[in-house]
This record gives sequence, structure tokens and C-alpha cells, in this order.
Amino acid sequence: MSERSTAVVENRHARRVYRSDVRAARRRLAGQVRKTPVFHTSIIGPNGPVPVTLKLEYLQHGGTFKVRGSFNALLESPAQVDHVVIASGGNAGIAAALASARLSKTCTVVVPESAPHTKVAAMWSYGAEVLWHGTTYAEAYTYANELAEERGALQLHAYDLPAVVAGAGVVGLELEEQVRGRPPVLVAVGGGGLVAGIAAALGRRQQVVGVEPEGIPTLNAALLADRPVEVNVRSIAADSLGANRIGDIALDVARRYEVRSLLVTDDAISTAREYLWREFRIVVELAGAAALAAVQSGAYVPAEGERPVIVLCGANTDLSVL
Repeated sequence: MSERSTAVVENRHARRVYRSDVRAARRRLAGQVRKTPVFHTSIIGPNGPVPVTLKLEYLQHGGTFKVRGSFNALLESPAQVDHVVIASGGNAGIAAALASARLSKTCTVVVPESAPHTKVAAMWSYGAEVLWHGTTYAEAYTYANELAEERGALQLHAYDLPAVVAGAGVVGLELEEQVRGRPPVLVAVGGGGLVAGIAAALGRRQQVVGVEPEGIPTLNAALLADRPVEVNVRSIAADSLGANRIGDIALDVARRYEVRSLLVTDDAISTAREYLWREFRIVVELAGAAALAAVQSGAYVPAEGERPVIVLCGANTDLSVL
């Protein structure tokens, strides 16, 4: 294999991710990302107030948890790699662009035609080259593969690369330090990078629950079929949770640590986002409100005395929608 070809990261045979990988990522990320705060409060559920802890990950650099994974992957890569290619519907592209700019690398993001202008503008603001290709993430990803091979670039995957998953998992290690006891952690699921990272970090010490839109049940469908399967993407949260299949790493972690999947409606997600703005003046994108929607709608009912952790994972949205 040529030196040019070996620069391309292949994800077809993804290895497993363990707590040790997440701990290594935390050391690597020191000084590069924010340790985001938590907020202990109560929210209105179907039967009255519900005590919760909000993990304010939307305050991360770039407004998304994905910055953790991008930094980890780039810092782990060979020093001579100076060009990064990624396919993304939004936040992964923002994260890769930001991390590349901070580490003096060039970045190309391939986006589907449906990518929100707000997120594309953020990619541009960090100096990324943005190329439109296809109408779906899958089509953009296929072209990104070709482009990375052609340019001899480091190819990042939005959610199914060990270094990306391990970087996201640092959220779980932070929660161990910030929250007493071992309450369940509710996490939005698209391709599964965040839920897999947190579950790999926490193992069987805490229950991790994936929350998905009814219209994009990637983890739910994979757990039922016992393998990743393609699903139709029909949800208002598709710009962030629009992967049409769960990542191989995420399914492996979900099996090992018995990660549950809960489904919520688009109406519940929209209501949860509006509630965060109305009650707390917190602005998140729809994906960022998905985990909260599970508690508010009754899809997740906490046990007596339980205060679940809800990860608010991203804030890249058009403010006019509020």
C-alpha cells in the first residue's frame, strides 16, 4: 500500500472501544476542550416536577460534543497528516473544521444538499472547504471516501471511528466526577458515537439510555435485528440525528453494556426544546432536546428517588425558530 493510501483512515473493521480508550482520550484532550458544567434542577413531567441533572454539553467549543472526538482523532493521528476530510450533515463537520483550524490542518467537509445553512456557515467560519454532494449523508460519505483516497487525506467518520467515540466518552468520565451516586444517563442517539462513548466510559457502573426520534430508530432497529440495519430518516431532528444506520462500534457497546433504546415523537422533542428556552433560556438544537423529551413525555419514568442525568448535546440551531 502506498504512503498516500495509508493516510486514509478506514472504518470498515472498527475495533472495540473500552474505558481505557476513553481515559487515554481524556489525557490527550487536556487543555483542548471544556469540562462542561452540570445543573441540578427539576423539570415538568407528565405527573408533576421531576428532579434531573442537566449536563450542559451544548456549551462545548463549537456548540457540540463532537469537538471532543475530532480533537482526539487528530491528536492521535500521525503528525505529518495535514489534510482532513469528513462527511457530515452538520455538527461533525463543524467539529472537524474547528479542531483542524486549532491544530493547523486543512479541512474539507462533504455535506448533503439538506445540510442547514447555519451549520455550513459555522464550518466556513473555521476555514473549512465545504463541498455539497448528494441528498443524504450516505451519499456524502461515499464521496468523502473517494476524496480522501484521491487527496491522501486523513478521513474522519462522524460517529463510527474508535478515536471519535472515545473522545465523546470523556463526557461520561466528567459525569462520574460531577454527579454523586450512579444515576442513569439519558443520551440522544443518531449514529451512536456519544451514547457509545459514554457507555464505554461508565461500563456497567451506570445505566445508559439512548433516546431516539420515532422517525430515526437506528439503535432500536439494530437491537431488534441484532445487527445494524438501514432505517428511513423521517424526523425534524434529522439535521443532527440523521444517520440511517447505527455505527458498528455503538452497537457493540450497546450489546456489552445493555444500553436501552427509547423512542420519542417529534412533537415531544420540539416541546422539550421550547421548554428549555422558556424556563431556563437555554438554546439547543432539536437533537440537544431529545433526551429531555424522554422524561417530559413519560417515555422514561425515573424510579423513586432517582435523579437522572440528561445530556444536552448541541446548540447549533437557527435562532429564528425560537
